[in-house]
Amino acid sequence: MKTGIIITFDNNVDEHIKKTAELGIPTVQLRCWNSADLTTVIADKALVALKQCGVSASAFWCGWDGLSSWNFYDGPLTLGLVPRDYRDARMKMLLKGAEIAHYMGISDVITHAGFLPENCYTTEYHELIAALKYIARQLKGRGQYFLFETGQETPVTLLRTIEDVGTGNLGINIDPANLLMYGKANPTDALDVFGKYVRGVHGKDGEYPTDGRHLGTEKPMGKGRVNFPVFVAKLKEVGYDGPITIEREIEGEEQIRDIIAAKEMLEGIFAELGV
Repeated sequence: MKTGIIITFDNNVDEHIKKTAELGIPTVQLRCWNSADLTTVIADKALVALKQCGVSASAFWCGWDGLSSWNFYDGPLTLGLVPRDYRDARMKMLLKGAEIAHYMGISDVITHAGFLPENCYTTEYHELIAALKYIARQLKGRGQYFLFETGQETPVTLLRTIEDVGTGNLGINIDPANLLMYGKANPTDALDVFGKYVRGVHGKDGEYPTDGRHLGTEKPMGKGRVNFPVFVAKLKEVGYDGPITIEREIEGEEQIRDIIAAKEMLEGIFAELGV
């Protein structure tokens, strides 16, 4: 396994890649939340920097323009592809992101699909499955995979959704902190449910929610409830050998310090497990 970090896919992407190399981190996930940045000009800039710096891109994380409410009340109405009012525009941006990823030779495209419906008999669920099938088939034609970022759904709901879409090119980017912060699962146990679908991993830590409106708190790696030695061992057991992409959702010098500490922690676990 290797370490990675998430960097922004924008006009400064080359600088982000150079800083990644300076930290001694060999892989990145490129993440875009602005449709105006989904251009081949920025992609070319990234490709040059990746080659010059000896860094590889493991996946392309594509978000959406506009509203996002990261909580339990407005989140189901604003996040991902589930809300009908935003679905068409977000599908277009996601497919454009997938085109840029393909242009760059990146096979895995990731997003939050939203709060996946647990009731599989609702109109909402069937509409979502149809949308996901369309996206997955478009990507499959280019040899790409669509990955669900975990967190807003239980592992069983995510497994059933993957099975119901059934295109054969779906996977999971497991974020262990999200599973805790949304109160959905213990991340290590979740691998018993959907481990065979994991194609990407975020290195993030956090706590369970303490009220019914707000997510649990993100923490520096090793300071939350994710048992990373056990979690990484379980990843090895289910056959995952890709990067663990460190995510620390703050800014500034503290973010850099926490990323460096997380890198050192993960490298120690990799050495201990021989991965």
